[in-house]
Amino acid sequence: MTMDINRPEVLREVSAVFACYEAALVGNDTATLDALFWHADAVVRYGAAENLVGIEAIRAFRAARPSTGLARTLANTVVNTFADDFATAMTEYRREGSPRVGRQSQTWVRLDEGWRVVAAHVSLIDP
Repeated sequence: MTMDINRPEVLREVSAVFACYEAALVGNDTATLDALFWHADAVVRYGAAENLVGIEAIRAFRAARPSTGLARTLANTVVNTFADDFATAMTEYRREGSPRVGRQSQTWVRLDEGWRVVAAHVSLIDP
């Protein structure tokens, strides 16, 4: 089987939706963040201090999360696409004043409503 990997047009689409997600994250735009996640009981977001399964758990986390101190700098971002409807986005990040390095991974799938995160993971490591 031959699969189209990182076709330029699909890579541009996913990179753009990843940038939209990042802007919503640091701007605490919970409506956009919610829209970019798959609205299903099977969606997963494992965070630095929480394990969230299902869109309702993710929504509750977002609603309770502090809205300050969200700015961060990304590094080593890698987006890969597989065929037309599946992608991964991985990045490292740092927040000002913290020596820790954050890591974020997302699995994106093109659904009828557009590109959506179906699984995400966030973790922190000491330098």
